[in-house]
Amino acid sequence: MGDPTREAALALISAVLTRNTSLDVALDALPGIEARDKAAAHRLAAAVLRHTGTLNAVLEPFLLREPPPKVRHILLLGAAASLFLGAPPHAAVGTAVDLAKAKGLVPFAGLINAVLRKVAAGGPGLLDALDMPRLDTPAWAWASWGAEARAIATEHQREAPLDITAMPGFVPEGGCEKLPTGSYRYPAGTSVTGLAGYGQGKFWVQDAAAALAAGYLNIQPGERVLDLCAAPGGKTAQLAAAGGWVTALDRDPARLGTLKGNLQRLRLNADLVEADATAWRPDQKFPAILLDAPCSATGTSRRHPDLLHQRKPRDIAKLTRLQDQLLDAAASCLSPGGRLVYAVCSLQPEEGEQRINAAINRLGLRHDRLNLAGLPEAVTAQKNIRTHPGLWPERGGMDGFFIARLTKPA
Repeated sequence: MGDPTREAALALISAVLTRNTSLDVALDALPGIEARDKAAAHRLAAAVLRHTGTLNAVLEPFLLREPPPKVRHILLLGAAASLFLGAPPHAAVGTAVDLAKAKGLVPFAGLINAVLRKVAAGGPGLLDALDMPRLDTPAWAWASWGAEARAIATEHQREAPLDITAMPGFVPEGGCEKLPTGSYRYPAGTSVTGLAGYGQGKFWVQDAAAALAAGYLNIQPGERVLDLCAAPGGKTAQLAAAGGWVTALDRDPARLGTLKGNLQRLRLNADLVEADATAWRPDQKFPAILLDAPCSATGTSRRHPDLLHQRKPRDIAKLTRLQDQLLDAAASCLSPGGRLVYAVCSLQPEEGEQRINAAINRLGLRHDRLNLAGLPEAVTAQKNIRTHPGLWPERGGMDGFFIARLTKPA
């Protein structure tokens, strides 16, 4: 019998590394696999993708020539299981050899056996002389993150914890920490559906950094608010829970369906609109708008280790053009005196500070100075908010977000 976990993990990393498919899409495409095997495959594939540079550096001295891609991928799986997931040496080697045979790679079984035996014999000591954060970060990303690059890349080495946002009045139980910014944090690997209150819609999953943006709108009960690019709905839920009359817009019908389902579980209401935010215009302008714009999502790389394998510098230029269009559209929907919060889960300055500076010059909006009492180190010199995974390392870090607020002159 085959090993469904290893076979699925191989399919996942091959999809990401050779076909540039996202890990989530590849995971959804796995045929007929039990939930337990699927979760184990995801964990193994994520370990490979989080440490690909390091694993290749470990393997390189043991390879005389470049093996075929699928053989390389099996070697990565075996080395990751041995070095990062604590698999016994015989299991890490044996399952990789069996996987090669099952995939018709019998001529390479001896090579895989020999290389992974050397990796297992060397153990974690093989990592001691390696600069893992640097090896596991693409050069373009490292350069763009400036002085914070090492802190960010170091935190990318770890699995992210589970953060939740609670409904007003609900206090979560069971081994969580209340963060200074108001979110609750559980250890990495916590099953969200097993937590008390999930079935009753008392909370939703949302990284502590992602939970900051909606608060800067300071929504008052009964106030009309527009949430652009709203799916999957974490920020929509915050706005609705604060008492806002929310219009949530997204152009993707599937994602909008997810948003609807999330709101139903939480017993919250919003008017849902399927439309392209760059072209849609309301009958009546809004006093408050949240624009969580599509972006490179590099700020979520510790949760999605496939992202840095997929993103290329040329992608950023295309996204910044869209972000400018969305800012223009949002400004046109804003009433005089109204406030606009712009947010992106990106670590790239082109998608953050540069977009806001350009919007101020182009649209004549006023820039508001922000502060963050629970995390003052996230406040930039321009008084925007810039979080990144290297903040709160003792607590498990946080996602990378840029947040700014603009006001339309009355």
